[in-house]
Amino acid sequence: MADKKKCAAEVVSQKLVSEGIYSMWLSFPERQDIAATAVPGQFLSLYCKDGSRLLPRPISICEIDREEGRIRIVYRVVGRGTEEFSKLTAGDTVAVVGPLGNGFTVHEGRSILIGGGIGIPPMLELAKSIPGEVSVVLGYRDSDLFLKEEFEPYAAVYVSTEDGSVGTKGNVIDAILEQGLDADVIYACGPLPMLRGVKDYAAKKGIPAQISMEEKMACGIGACLACVCQSKERDAHSNVGNKRVCKDGPVFDAQEIEL
Repeated sequence: MADKKKCAAEVVSQKLVSEGIYSMWLSFPERQDIAATAVPGQFLSLYCKDGSRLLPRPISICEIDREEGRIRIVYRVVGRGTEEFSKLTAGDTVAVVGPLGNGFTVHEGRSILIGGGIGIPPMLELAKSIPGEVSVVLGYRDSDLFLKEEFEPYAAVYVSTEDGSVGTKGNVIDAILEQGLDADVIYACGPLPMLRGVKDYAAKKGIPAQISMEEKMACGIGACLACVCQSKERDAHSNVGNKRVCKDGPVFDAQEIEL
């Protein structure tokens, strides 16, 4: 397991893939174990150089290149921290801790992978590594289908758009129903309303589902309890019905979490 200490990552490349969304490859010259131990569903915590922004920014892992010791992150600029990262170019360095959190547990059988919005990037490495028959359902606002083509070598890809410009008009569950998709297990990452829909659909169909929570985090290592979500089980750390998204997740069994 990788040592969860801050290290310097080197930017291999960075490019704009959609409006306000950037793709960055990072290498870890002094810490090859970071890419070697990372799994789909985990995240990295990136630190700003600006000393006024002390807390790291958690960004999901999009792809893992273990041979070259690199990790790809795809993130949206939402504030000054991520804006700072978007200015980085090849050869620059950024302080990183990771990989953090618990990733997806892969099961055999037919799988449906669901990604919505900025929850789409974390599903790519899972699509590349999961065995069996795989269907991917991606939810977008409009026809700006960032990353869609990158999934196509690994799975049958279906799209829903809120405005109906491409694929199914509506949400990801609408697309699943329209296409008549079925599975033995569901994996999902996206905004809370989407995850609620996935949880309800999975429960009605009796399909096990794993969901990756998109939650604001502070420390990223489970110490501050700023990213708790309600759970059926009592957390041994806080002795209440909470789970820490950064430490216990971000991936959970959908039926264990109150959404």
